[in-house]
Amino acid sequence: MSLHAAIRLPDRDLDLVLDVASGRTLAVLGPNGAGKSSSLSAVAGLLRPESGEIRLDDRVVFSDSGSGRSQWVPPHDRGVALLAQEARLFPHLSVCDNVAFGPRSTGMRRGQSREAARRWLAEVDGVDLGRRRPSALSGGQAQRVALARALAAQPRLLLLDEPLSALDVDAAPALRQLLRRVLRDRTTVLVTHDILDAVLLADDVAVVEGGRVIEQGPTSQVLTRPTSAFAARIAGLNLVRGVARGTSVVTVTGLRVEGLTDEPLQEGQEAVAVFTPSAVSVFRRPPEGSPRNVIAAQVTELEPHGHQVRVRTPHLSADVTPAAVAELGLAPGTPVVLSVKASEVAVYGV
Repeated sequence: MSLHAAIRLPDRDLDLVLDVASGRTLAVLGPNGAGKSSSLSAVAGLLRPESGEIRLDDRVVFSDSGSGRSQWVPPHDRGVALLAQEARLFPHLSVCDNVAFGPRSTGMRRGQSREAARRWLAEVDGVDLGRRRPSALSGGQAQRVALARALAAQPRLLLLDEPLSALDVDAAPALRQLLRRVLRDRTTVLVTHDILDAVLLADDVAVVEGGRVIEQGPTSQVLTRPTSAFAARIAGLNLVRGVARGTSVVTVTGLRVEGLTDEPLQEGQEAVAVFTPSAVSVFRRPPEGSPRNVIAAQVTELEPHGHQVRVRTPHLSADVTPAAVAELGLAPGTPVVLSVKASEVAVYGV
């Protein structure tokens, strides 16, 4: 099952195209209000685009060119299952009957549908929950049951809208590992804010901003060689965008960062320089010697980052030890000099 979705909703400033190959998982990343959930609702049939086309394999489930001719397949006939942040289980049904709802609604007999439900509960390690009511479940248990209910309907396409965001830190890792197992070889679109979800669950990543797909490709490529500020930020990388000048990237404000490139760049073409915050050194005065990249800046924020402290400035971020923060007397507003070796910077065209 493959997905092609060209969705246009002018009233929501949404105009994007998503493509998912059969058996692959696409993670959709982007800031709040970017249009991620609206896109899933359109694919599921809960929201009707003003124009565009949504196609599952060769079957068109929505089409409207704006010429007066349109095609619309209702949600229940699309073969699509949507799992949202909240489990939304039927409170009056047992867990087993919740999961059996999908097979039962297709005409399967009660006994067969319950047997199917037990099989899917086994898939999500929830057999012992079968007789409980949703009110007796923890958040993690409820989401596992909701996943089983979605899969029991045998959807051709699975849509996951931040399924881990409502879970506590203890429940999320277990469900993430469960998703990693059950999503294998399933065509899935996963909306998430968590970089770990994209790394562990997704084959491909699409970055959505302002209702547009601004970057899409294999997960490893997007997260190690991002071309958008958002992708770089969630990947924990510094990204400087500008134009190529030799092996350097120069921004419109004159900031210049030199690095290494795998392929020759045309002078003046759009390019980015990407490097990790751990590669950036922080000084109070210009360092001795002749480092290639030395940038004067001002600290805007200090935040814990594992066993280190992330020093943020308007241009770049750096990771330093708590001892270095104290020794340098760093605080918001402190003027600093940042230095990064050219050998730590990857420069590539976009």
